[in-house]
Amino acid sequence: MNTASASTKRKSWLLPALTILLSVTVVSTAVAQDQKDDGSERKTKETVAMSQQVYESLTEIQALVEAEDFPPALQLIKDLQGGKRKLSPYESAQIWNLQGYTYYLMEDYKSAIGSYQKVLQEPDLPEALQQSTLKTMAQLYFTIEDYKKALETINRLMAAISEPAADVYMLKGQAYFQMGEYENALGPIKTAIDMYRAQGNVPKENWLLLLRVCYWELKDFDNMLIVLQELIQEYPKDSYVLTLAGVYSELGDTKKQLALTEALYEKGYIDGKQHAVNLANLYLLHGLPYKAAVLLEKEIGAGNVKEDTRNLRLLSQAWYSARDDEKAIPPLVKAAAMGEDPELYMRLAQSYLNLEKWAEAAQAAKDGLAAGNLKRKDTANIMYGMALFNQKKLEQARRAFQAAGQDNRSKRAADQWIKYVDSEILRRDTLEQKLPDMQPRDVDEILRANAEAIEDKG
Repeated sequence: MNTASASTKRKSWLLPALTILLSVTVVSTAVAQDQKDDGSERKTKETVAMSQQVYESLTEIQALVEAEDFPPALQLIKDLQGGKRKLSPYESAQIWNLQGYTYYLMEDYKSAIGSYQKVLQEPDLPEALQQSTLKTMAQLYFTIEDYKKALETINRLMAAISEPAADVYMLKGQAYFQMGEYENALGPIKTAIDMYRAQGNVPKENWLLLLRVCYWELKDFDNMLIVLQELIQEYPKDSYVLTLAGVYSELGDTKKQLALTEALYEKGYIDGKQHAVNLANLYLLHGLPYKAAVLLEKEIGAGNVKEDTRNLRLLSQAWYSARDDEKAIPPLVKAAAMGEDPELYMRLAQSYLNLEKWAEAAQAAKDGLAAGNLKRKDTANIMYGMALFNQKKLEQARRAFQAAGQDNRSKRAADQWIKYVDSEILRRDTLEQKLPDMQPRDVDEILRANAEAIEDKG
C-alpha cells in the first residue's frame, strides 16, 4: 500500500474507534460513588485502567502501525497477548482494537472483523468503546459486501444506544438498500434525514440521493419529485434537473420535461451526444418537428449523434412532419441504403410520390419489394403502381395493382385503380388508331365516283 493510500485510510471512519486508545490515561482502579436523591450512596461503573507497561507497549505498536511497518507491529501485539502478565479486560480489548485497526490498514478486512469481535467479547467494556466497535464492524461488513451481517451489527448497535444518532439510522437504511429491500430502507433513511433537519442542518447530499433511488426503485415518482426539488435547491446540479425532467416524463408531464431539457440544452449544460435524440423526440411529441429536424441535423453534422439507421430515420421523419419532403429524402436514402430496414424504401417512395418524382418513387418501391420482409407488400404494390401509372407505363402499373389486389386489405383500392388504368389504356389505344393508307389510284376512283354522282343529280 502506498503512503498516500494509507494516509487517506487513517483519516477514514475507523479513526474514531482508535481515539479511545489514544485518550487513555494511566489511572488506578477505583470505585466511584455519588449520592442518590435520598442521600444514600450508590456505586457507578468501575473506572477503566491500563498499566504503564501496557500503555507504553501499545504506544510503541501504534507508532509502527502509523509507519506502515505492519509485520513487527502484529508480532508485538501477539507477544503482548501471550505474555506472562495477566491483562485486564480493558487492556485486552484495547489490544484487540489496535490489531483490528492494523488489519484494516492492511486491507485484510475479515481479519479486522475477527479482531473487533474479540473486543466485544471482553466483559465490562466502556460504552463508548463498545459502540464505536460495533459501528466499525458494521462498516467493515459493508466493505466486504456482507450486508446481512452489517444489518445485524447495526441492530446490536442501536440496542446499545438509548438514542441512536442520524448516521446510525442511515447505516441501517443503507444495509436494507444494498439488500434490495427498498421499502424497509425508506423508514430509517427518512428518520436520519428528519433528525438532521431537526438539528438545523441541511440533509447530506448522498443521503438525499439514496432516498431518491429508493423512490425510483419503488416507482414512487411523486415522492421522488419532492426529493429532487430539494436536491436542486440545496445542491444545484444540471444532472439533477435532467433527472427531474425524466421524472416528469414518468408522471406523464412531458411539457415540463421538454421545457427543462430544452433549457439545459440551449444553455450548453447537457451534452448533445447523450440527450439530443431524446430532445428531438420530445419536440416531435409536442408538434415541433422543425425544431427536431434542425437539432438532429446539427448534432449529426457535428458528429455528436451517430449517423445510423435509427437516427437518420428520425431526422427524415422530422423533416417529413415539417412538410419539407426535399430535406426528408437525403437522410432516408442513406438509411435505406444501409439495408437494415426495407420499410425505409416505402417511406422513401412516399416522399418521392409527394414530390411527384415518379421514376424515383417507382425505383424506391421496387427496391423495397425486392428486399422482402415488408409489413404491407400490398401497400408497396399500390405505391409502385401509382408511380408507374404517372409515367404512362400502364400495363406495368396494372400488374402492380393486380399484385396488390391479392391482399384483401387492398383489393378494393386495387380494383378501382385497375378500372381506371383499363380506361386509360382504351383511351390511349383509341387515340393512337390510324386510318388505312390509300394509294393514288384509290383516290382517283373515289373522286370519279363523286363526280358521277353529282352529274346524275344534275
